[in-house]
Amino acid sequence: MPSSRWTTWAWMLLLSGCAMGWPKQSSSATSDIRNCTTSPPFLPPTVTDTSAQLNALRQRMQFYNISAYIVPATDAHMSEYIAERDARLAWISGFTGSAGTGVVTTKKAALWTDSRYWTQAERQMDCNWELQKIVWTDSIGEWLLQEIPAGENIGLDPFLFSIDLWNSYAHVLQGSSRTLVPIEDNLVDLVWGTQRPPSPTSKIYLLPETFTGSTWQEKVSGIRSQMEKHSRSPTAVVLSALEETAWLFNLRGDDISYNPVFFSYALLTTSDISLFVDRNRLSTEALQSLSAQCPGPLCVQVEEYDQVQASVQAYAQGDVRVWIGTEYTTYGLYGVIPQDKLVESSYSPVMTTKAVKNAKEQTLLRAAHVRDAVAVIQYLLWLEKNVPKGLVDEFSGARYVDKLRREKEHCRGASFETISASGLNAALAHYSPSNVSSRKLSMDEMYLSDSGGQYLDGTTDITRTVHWGEPTPFQKEAYTRVLMGNIDLARLVFPSETSGRVVEAFARRALWEVGLNYGHGTGHGIGNFLSVHEWPVGFQSNNMPLVKGMFTSIEPGYYQEGEFGIRIEDVALVVEAQTKIQYLNTYYETIRQRVGPELQRRQLEEEYEWLRRNTQPFSRGTLVAASLGTLAITSLVSTLLPDRQA
Repeated sequence: MPSSRWTTWAWMLLLSGCAMGWPKQSSSATSDIRNCTTSPPFLPPTVTDTSAQLNALRQRMQFYNISAYIVPATDAHMSEYIAERDARLAWISGFTGSAGTGVVTTKKAALWTDSRYWTQAERQMDCNWELQKIVWTDSIGEWLLQEIPAGENIGLDPFLFSIDLWNSYAHVLQGSSRTLVPIEDNLVDLVWGTQRPPSPTSKIYLLPETFTGSTWQEKVSGIRSQMEKHSRSPTAVVLSALEETAWLFNLRGDDISYNPVFFSYALLTTSDISLFVDRNRLSTEALQSLSAQCPGPLCVQVEEYDQVQASVQAYAQGDVRVWIGTEYTTYGLYGVIPQDKLVESSYSPVMTTKAVKNAKEQTLLRAAHVRDAVAVIQYLLWLEKNVPKGLVDEFSGARYVDKLRREKEHCRGASFETISASGLNAALAHYSPSNVSSRKLSMDEMYLSDSGGQYLDGTTDITRTVHWGEPTPFQKEAYTRVLMGNIDLARLVFPSETSGRVVEAFARRALWEVGLNYGHGTGHGIGNFLSVHEWPVGFQSNNMPLVKGMFTSIEPGYYQEGEFGIRIEDVALVVEAQTKIQYLNTYYETIRQRVGPELQRRQLEEEYEWLRRNTQPFSRGTLVAASLGTLAITSLVSTLLPDRQA
């Protein structure tokens, strides 16, 4: 599309909006969130009563002589998504969001989380808890300084805090006469007791060679080569993130919902390999693979999971240098390695190598996205037929798109809990419906679907927003500007090794021009049958610079509280640039060539005709005049980004 035409049209809308005035932001409905100012307080049925948990925790705090206890929403591997047995913050507070920090004192309890989860927190927490809407560690520290008298102790589990986060808390409290105390006995676990879910027992299995980019022996050799070339010549690498061990050894498990990982650590030296995992859970094929070249430097010694601290400590007594990634190594593990023997970087060499997909991994991910596109097309067609009949609600829609994916070859389920949100629920960036609280999809409201699949050859993630009726002028402009941001960033040409933080503003620029914005990240890496949010790729300050071979989502949005939400998400591959491409028309042609044959192979003729109808080339006039509904429908399958950059 010619940029001059888009600029003129956008300014016409902007001037019209300024003249008429866009609708004021409305307050969300209050019937489903707590109100602690009334007597008695109003608590919706989604709230958890945490009085008993807090009382029991405070008794433990008294025994350990601490006045405050910090509870994060992660596990000993700094995982974003965690197993039920590690959901300590959810158990103590009722809040189930994937990001948050709780602090319990002798008299108060407070939760810090970002804007994605504010409404969810108000729906789930009782009035024992305060909601703090500033997420920086400094704000937690300042609150502690106000609430905890000088001379008293603040406790935490050192195996639930990264090195960087521990240091941040220590810095805030430095010189305040308040002491940060590591307590290896997790106090929430002690209170949780026998009610805490058990450890996983399912098998850890070998990923077939067809679905791996390299053998694990090739990967290990590559990491050792990086160790040799490092200026400090580390003799070992400690791997703490679950993605690292799964990727390195081509193993998968199901210890965490939606994430094919398993609880483990690894210690890779120049001559030995130790994998810390429950040996009884390894499949016969996995054990055979790990021991195929024993004895020797490519022989994996399997040790018990809970022996990692002692083993690393023993290794660190020798004439060694231990390489760690500070983003994923906990303070508890870090503390057993002498400072003069540490080689530190933000991410381990395994994490950074995994982030750049080789040619085979790229092919695998593309194939997964083609099959995933078929499921999404089937879902949209089903919605077009059934929403006008009043037959679909948020929950049934989510279940149906999950079902469509499970029917596809190599699918092992969803890659996260499907976000299926209509109307005001779409204004909650991470809303997921339930069978007891689910809005009916309507011709008169926007609908946002954010879903993905786990396939043996790749992980997928796509968001589309649609409206089957007549959206308001403000909704049309908001949608158009979100789409502009998505395209602007996808088309961007930039030097190799540019930080994602530098280019992220291109996704927001069209929104900023009219005073709009969104409160979540613009994108994240994605794995080959691993995590749907794969670090360290993305657009935040602590992500790796962007290089050829990285996959990242691009997902700008806009959320009008209490009314609607918009997000458009694609998965893009960083490639060498080629210029002067008609982006949308080339894009649609690629979709027809790659997805069309798959639909025909499955004899889905109606879906194939739908695809042809909705990927017709745009002329300049029709593109400018395109309605919200048409744009949403025609771009639904665009998780499959062409391997060209405009």
